[in-house]
This record gives sequence, C-alpha cells and structure tokens, in this order.
Amino acid sequence: MEEKLHLDLEDFSSESGLLDTVIKEIQNQDPLFIIGIFVALVVVILTVAYFGNVFGSSKVRNVVLLLGLCDSGKTLLFTRLLTGRFLRTQTSITESSALYRSKNDRGTSWTLIDVPGHESLRSQILEKYKAIARAIVFVVDSSVFQKDVRDVAEFLYSILTDNMVAKNGPTLLVACNKQDVTMAKSAKLIQQQLEKELNTLRLTRSAALSSQDGPVGTASVFLGKKGKDFDFSQLTNRVEFVECSACDSKGEDGDADVDALEKFLAKL
Repeated sequence: MEEKLHLDLEDFSSESGLLDTVIKEIQNQDPLFIIGIFVALVVVILTVAYFGNVFGSSKVRNVVLLLGLCDSGKTLLFTRLLTGRFLRTQTSITESSALYRSKNDRGTSWTLIDVPGHESLRSQILEKYKAIARAIVFVVDSSVFQKDVRDVAEFLYSILTDNMVAKNGPTLLVACNKQDVTMAKSAKLIQQQLEKELNTLRLTRSAALSSQDGPVGTASVFLGKKGKDFDFSQLTNRVEFVECSACDSKGEDGDADVDALEKFLAKL
C-alpha cells in the first residue's frame, strides 16, 4: 500500500513538473505567437460549425410538395405515383404523406406530401413544410385553365415571392394535368399565360405596396428582375413545365401518363 502511494505521488510530481515546464514555455513565447494560435483555433471551430450547419440543413430538405387549386388532380396523381393504380378520390381536408422511391439507379427516396387545395388549409400546411421542401410540384388543371388562370397565378405568386422559398430555391415543376381532356391547354400555352398574369400581378402588388404609408414589409421578395417583363427563366431555382394525366380518355381503366413526373423526381 505504501509502495503504491509512493508511486502515485511520484507520478503526480512528474506530471506537475511537466505542466510547470509547459506553462513556462508558453510564458516565454512571443505574445503574437500565442495570439496566432488562439485565432487559428477560433477559425477551425467556426469553420466546423459553419459546414456542419450547411450540410446538416441540406440533409433535412427531403420533402416534395404537391400544390395546386382544388380539383386540379393532385390527390389522384399522388396515388398514381405511389401505387400505379387508379383510386377514386375526394377533396382533401388534410395533407397526405408517403415515402416515394425514385425510379433511378441511386435509389433515392422523398417524402411526397399532397397538400389540400383549399386556400385556408394550403397556406397553413405550406408554412409547415416550406423550409424542408426539396421540390414543389405545382399541379394545374389544363382543361379549365383559362377560367382559373387568375387564381392559379395568385397562388403561384404567393409561393414564388415567399422569403423562405426564395432563399432555399426548391426545384419547381408545373404539372399541366388532365391532358386526356379534349380542351386541355398545352404546357407551352400555360407557361406563356402564367408569365403574363404573374407580370400583371407583380405590377399591381408593387403599386399597392408603394401606396401604403410606412415601411414596406419584408415577408416577400420581388418576383423576377426589376425593369423587365417577368418570365420563369429569371428565377434562381430550376423551373420545368410538363404535360401529364392521372388517367387517359378511357377513364379510370386507362393508363396514366405520369412519366414526365417520374423522370423529374428521379433527377432530384
């Protein structure tokens, strides 16, 4: 016991002496050298924290949102993508979510969320998921587009001018649905009409904000480039327009045309 205690004291004495030597060496160093070491340590810590935050936040953006007006066909597209089958649907009053596995060699998967089209519901659910959205599939009913163009543009405008959406820049796919209907408008025509309508909305909204007293709020960003008519190429995020249909002219027994959507999801 005495021998063990003696050895422990020797070890402590040795370690204490080494510590004293290190302290004396530090005290003998140039102060600028010590400051340099401290700054280097701070830089390393901040760098690790920054990249941890960047890569950590990018990993959680694994959601694909299906957005659009009521009766645009979002829910049927949702079930077609997941099951490949026709399932009779009704107007949604809450979001539906499921894991979707992309048809690619990487085997990537996304959380696909079908957002109700009702205005009071969609804004709440979009607020809930917009920070983690990897992509947005905006579904348009091509068969009644001329009638709904104003409402479609207003909803899309609210999405594109949202601060969080603009900051994260999720890929946008405008899915021109119900192409099986005879009077359906083409994706090219829908894009052109939306650009014109969004440009008009931008002018009227900007004029309304500038006429208000007090500072303009920062809840939204300017759409496109100032001094130029709006077109989708001005956006920083990638934008695509495709034509699709959850069923064909034969009705529920026919084959769906969702190849363009599946290819889009495979590229994410």
